Amino acid sequence: MTDIKKLLDCNWRVLFCFVFFSVWDANSGHIRYSIPEEMQKGSFVGNIVKDLGLDTKEFSDRRVRIVSRGRSQYFALNVKSGYLYPTERIDREQICGQMEKCLLNFEVLVKEKAKLFAVQVEITDINDNEPRFQEDELEFRISELAALRTRYPLEGAQDSDVGINSVQGYNLSSNQHFSLDVQTGADGDKYAELVLEKSLDREEQAVHDLILTATDGGDPVRSGTAQIRVIVLDANDNAPVFSQPVYKVSVLENVPVGSLLLTVNATDPDEGINSEVTYSLRKMKDKASQIFQVDSKTGEISTVGNLDYEESALYEMEVQAKDVGDLSARSKILIAVIDINDNEPQITVTSVTNSVSEDSPPGTVIAFINLHDLDSGENGDVICSMPPNLPFRLQKSFDNYYSLVSDRALDRERVSDYNVMITATDRAIPPLSSTTTILVQLLDINDNAPIFNQTSYTLYITENNPRGASVCSLKANDPDSGENSRVTYSITGTQIQEAPL
Repeated sequence: MTDIKKLLDCNWRVLFCFVFFSVWDANSGHIRYSIPEEMQKGSFVGNIVKDLGLDTKEFSDRRVRIVSRGRSQYFALNVKSGYLYPTERIDREQICGQMEKCLLNFEVLVKEKAKLFAVQVEITDINDNEPRFQEDELEFRISELAALRTRYPLEGAQDSDVGINSVQGYNLSSNQHFSLDVQTGADGDKYAELVLEKSLDREEQAVHDLILTATDGGDPVRSGTAQIRVIVLDANDNAPVFSQPVYKVSVLENVPVGSLLLTVNATDPDEGINSEVTYSLRKMKDKASQIFQVDSKTGEISTVGNLDYEESALYEMEVQAKDVGDLSARSKILIAVIDINDNEPQITVTSVTNSVSEDSPPGTVIAFINLHDLDSGENGDVICSMPPNLPFRLQKSFDNYYSLVSDRALDRERVSDYNVMITATDRAIPPLSSTTTILVQLLDINDNAPIFNQTSYTLYITENNPRGASVCSLKANDPDSGENSRVTYSITGTQIQEAPL
């Protein structure tokens, strides 16, 4: 805990050396920042007002806000300064795990300009985790007849950090019989093997205790240890051998629980009980251990949990074959999950306005629409549509963003509001789709004159009427609404035989 505090204190002292941002072309609607993980709540990330080219008054009027798709909101805007800041400490490992790049995406809506800007914040790794072994004690039972240079694979350490901050090397405590060989795999991971350098003699020493240390490449370096206990046995001098070094299989994500995926096979040239082999799965992530199992006798690998392509498209693990003398061999297992179209497209609507004036010109932006599908390939390729014969159209902005805009002149007196149904459909066969409805209300303008029920009226009255007697009743209607529809009446000047009416 003390090391972590020192590391974080060091990072904050050089914070401005790490906080980097580059503002992409604002007209393209993209901004990117880069910050280290574990920044304190309220730390400066970037000046949104400056980077978007906004006026300070536009920001203080609360016309700018962050829009996200229902996920956790890690950032907020300071309404006084226009600064973007984290709302909590951000743990890169918790959010992105072992992903090479950790990117948080959200959008900034500028209502005054009816524009939506995409903001991307990269969370860079700091060395805040030490290597850890899955087991604190590793036990090997090795025959005293084991040949020199025999190699024994060691369980690798796991480090939640990435890049140079992950495991970079292993060291073995000083001893007379074993050395450590560390190799780098094609994936960049370090693999350690215990190598027998001097013949064992059970009668001389029955147990060897060693210390294996894993170190990362951070500054300062962090490390973790595991104890290796070697128990010397007699006789069994041959290790199992797998029929192939790598087993690969592809499987649909909707296979039922209990499905057989593949069968591995390892043989041991020894005889009798020394040739019997048991299988186990190794180097599995926590989630994989809940999905796969191997029959220890037959080597059949099957599912015990549900697969989900959107959660993981590839599982990589090792299968170990061990005989009674604890001589073992390992082979890699690669299980590729094939996507099926099991997710409906998601529609997120960000309204610019709930109502629009009937005299708005064509092209007026009414709402922004974002489409998202968790599936991949054509299963996740989404198109957007709406019913025809409406005075609106969909206009693609960027990526999976669309704008709902007016397409022609509007007339409130004909139609006062519209329920615009938006449909998102993926390109799978058969396709999946989802819908949402946007209510667009038209605001009235005074564009209609009052109209009398008749174009002319003929009246007959008797002479000597008393003053104030009702002569007739007239009615005029105005199709506008509210104050625009209120009608007042007056008589324009006319004369009968040069006497005013």
